[in-house]
Amino acid sequence: MLEFHTLDVFTETPFAGNPLAVVLDADDLTTSEMQTIAREFNLSETIFVQAPQDPAHTARVRIFFPTAEIPFAGHPTIGCAIHLACQNRTGDFETLITLEEEAGLVPVTVTRHGNQIEAEFAAPVLPFAVLTDLPSDLIAASLGLHARQIGFTTHRPATHQGGPRFLFVPVDNLASLALAKPCEPHWSALMSRADAHNAYVYTPGDNCDFQARMFAPTAGTYEDPATGSASAILAAQLWASGAVAPGTTKFALRQGVEMGRPSSIGLTIDADANGPTAVRIKGSAVPISSGQIRRR
Repeated sequence: MLEFHTLDVFTETPFAGNPLAVVLDADDLTTSEMQTIAREFNLSETIFVQAPQDPAHTARVRIFFPTAEIPFAGHPTIGCAIHLACQNRTGDFETLITLEEEAGLVPVTVTRHGNQIEAEFAAPVLPFAVLTDLPSDLIAASLGLHARQIGFTTHRPATHQGGPRFLFVPVDNLASLALAKPCEPHWSALMSRADAHNAYVYTPGDNCDFQARMFAPTAGTYEDPATGSASAILAAQLWASGAVAPGTTKFALRQGVEMGRPSSIGLTIDADANGPTAVRIKGSAVPISSGQIRRR
């Protein structure tokens, strides 16, 4: 039997944020068995914890969509680090959890003060632009919108990559964001053109800098309530849009509102005259359930 725990990530409120399954002591599982368990949970991601390859680190982890393994993801990193940090600690603390992910080494600083617990990590790969000439009419049709609803001020659609690749689609206001949804056959045509499986749609928000939605139906997640990797890669999109200046800039992001699972994500970008030099993601998590998984 395998021990598992679920947490809601990027929230301090149970049954909000993005659900995550954490499976412990997964060293003896095959890749096929991990994929089967991730499909059984059917959450946007499941993370499997193994002994570290380097004993100086906390753990090796592997992250799975219901349909495939991925090298890095933000909400599993935050949720797993918080779970591991809290296992044998009481009271206030600050500690470093170092995770060996397929994308590379990810150090995560976890702090607890009273009832508030947060984790922050630096993105293992700096994001960079890939495509900047995607047609607005196809983007609009793929989201059930009009071309006039695509873009705002200096923000224009583009794909950026930092491990995963995302199509970033700015829309003109919150009403357009609420209306957005993947529409076939335009969606598949757009994803083929962008060489991506995920679209991060965003606009200026109320009580936050940007509110977003992330769609990935062909990757097994129609809509994701909180996407840490996309939030990190957003740094490149914001730099390209002129929203980031050299120095340190912080943004408050909201996601999952339209799903009834509001999520809060902190994005910090360090930049010089040439672009981002470091990107950090911060968030909270709350435990929801625990139990055991049978093996075949």
